[in-house]
Amino acid sequence: MRTVGIEEEYLLVDGDTGVPLPVGPVICASAPADGQLTAEFKQEQIESGTRVHLALDTLAADLIACRALADSAASAAGARAAALATSPLPCLPTLTEGSRFAGMEQRFAQIAREQLTCGCHVHVGVESDEEGVAVLDRIRSWLPLLAALSANSPFWNGMDTGFASYRSQVWSRWPMAGPYPVFGSAGNYHRLVGDLLATQVPMDHGQIYFDARLSRSHPTVEVRIADVCLYPDDAVLLAALVRALVETAAREWRSGAQPREVPESLLRLAAWRAGRFGLDGELVDPLGAAIADNSTVAKTLLEYVRPVLEEQGEVALVESLGRQVLGRGTGARRQRAVFARTGSLAAVVSDAVRLSNLSAAPLLERHRT
Repeated sequence: MRTVGIEEEYLLVDGDTGVPLPVGPVICASAPADGQLTAEFKQEQIESGTRVHLALDTLAADLIACRALADSAASAAGARAAALATSPLPCLPTLTEGSRFAGMEQRFAQIAREQLTCGCHVHVGVESDEEGVAVLDRIRSWLPLLAALSANSPFWNGMDTGFASYRSQVWSRWPMAGPYPVFGSAGNYHRLVGDLLATQVPMDHGQIYFDARLSRSHPTVEVRIADVCLYPDDAVLLAALVRALVETAAREWRSGAQPREVPESLLRLAAWRAGRFGLDGELVDPLGAAIADNSTVAKTLLEYVRPVLEEQGEVALVESLGRQVLGRGTGARRQRAVFARTGSLAAVVSDAVRLSNLSAAPLLERHRT
């Protein structure tokens, strides 16, 4: 069983008004030195990261602990931490101090100035760069579905954007973001990254914003396409699916199966549909160019990774978590429902603060039984 870990970014908000607050540096200045809470590009956000885990139960508990730690630290600074991928209320975000972030703002101008988004990154262990790139080549067409499952950003600057994940649109403004080609080998991957850096558009390796990539800091594949999930159990589902995809893809590579040569342009449109509709509309079928309803696409993914999930004893749990998100919807649907009921974006943020910190442990036990 492969190790898995989750990195999440949280929005820092006023608990009463819902307006983002630039308290990230204050939080990081007083945070423990264990690296669980780190500064992000804008002062209105903060990042946390779980440890690596084999069992989903311990991953869920660690995820909840990270969220609780972030919210507790935010409360000490006069704010709250919310798992929101964009701010529902208007905000002119504040750049976090540091030469790298200053360089990013200078190079990318308005793209950098407007950027205030919170994502979820799932890391899964791989044995080598060669295996990692083989995995990247074989999971490409499944990534838009993961974006749909996590959609949690319908509002931007006080408006309903019409998107389930408007973060995906804001994030795609970075010239390095989005789908990537079939690489074929680790050498080809590193050569392309080197060529991209040579253009002096990305600042460094950290700005290679492929939807999934090799981590520079850990021996992992890092899947980066998702919004931060409103519900903790959706984040656990995302991690379980990513791990199963990585293992399934690695087995295909070892068996000699070739990756599907899906054009990047098609993957970009599939990701666009996922961001526009989330789970409330039809998605591009990962096995073809046709569109299909979300439950059909989700079932296709489940069947693809079922052998791995069965070996790991996770089929029942993943199926139950999947039925839940398909039934109640993602964070995007919840945000819109709260706004429709209250007419208040502050209420949307307040609700998100509460839901962000629900314990996933009882949920996992209930899904198993």
